[in-house]
Amino acid sequence: MADSERKNIDIEVSIPSNELSFIRRTIKNIVSGTFSGIAVCLVGHPFDTLKVRLQTQPVDRPVYKGLLDCFLKTMKWEGIGGLYKGVGSPIVGQMFFRATLFTSYYQITTFFAGKSRHGQRLTIPEYFLSGMFTGFVAALVEGPIDLFKSKMQIQIIRAKSGEPVMYRNVFHAAYVIVKKHGIRGAYQGLPATWLRNIPANSAFFGFYELSRTLATPEGGTVQDLSPFALLASGGTGGFLYWFLTYPTDVIKSSMQADDSIVEKRRFKSIKDCIRQLYHEGGWKRFYTGFTPCLLRSIPANATLFFVVETMRKYLPL
Repeated sequence: MADSERKNIDIEVSIPSNELSFIRRTIKNIVSGTFSGIAVCLVGHPFDTLKVRLQTQPVDRPVYKGLLDCFLKTMKWEGIGGLYKGVGSPIVGQMFFRATLFTSYYQITTFFAGKSRHGQRLTIPEYFLSGMFTGFVAALVEGPIDLFKSKMQIQIIRAKSGEPVMYRNVFHAAYVIVKKHGIRGAYQGLPATWLRNIPANSAFFGFYELSRTLATPEGGTVQDLSPFALLASGGTGGFLYWFLTYPTDVIKSSMQADDSIVEKRRFKSIKDCIRQLYHEGGWKRFYTGFTPCLLRSIPANATLFFVVETMRKYLPL
């Protein structure tokens, strides 16, 4: 066979091979992200319900006195199902969101690595930067999920305040909001979601990768980490996600819990939201619901990263 013919065959074979490798990586990221989304939702949703209710209840006529009171009243009024109020959107949405989150993250890290460092670890600053870009992309999926979930979680507050209940379930909430207000209605509070997501995901992935690097045995790789070290790294990333950026989540939740009709909204902008929240309770107002959030952050995110990395390691792709 002539050299020119052999060269043409090599080129024809190499292109599908590269594409196949990309497809396999993408499928692995999607599958691992999907299952991690289910796991983190089942572990963390009860804490999230308590957090959102404490964040969004009226300050002048609160329904709950604190975390324990919120938990006890939820159990009394709604049973165990109350802790999973609005779980339909997260458990379906988290599957899609986490698949998007980890696919975006690993694609972004691949971009930073380039061809010269393919398969090698990035520098720690590059991981923080990758998390920042991932947070921007993830907000486009996470925003509507959080919105529909929040609308359901705060309905009990509306009911106890004498206001009518608007939605039967989280899917009904999504249907009504989109039907009445269009796709823009589903993205209520998007700028506030970006305000939280960009720095929070930078910390989330950056500190996770830093923890993995520090826990890597001498002469080994991150693939050699013990299950405990992997869980600890995930818990660290999740804890610092919330610990460092929690006030931005209060702003996001407050703007998403606001009226769906623009003209009736209490908060006109992020700046206005910050001003009004501060007027209500000073700096402490930005830490309402902080305790259940931190309680959730470690087990939920330890589970999240453990499922992702374990599935990525053993998936036959």
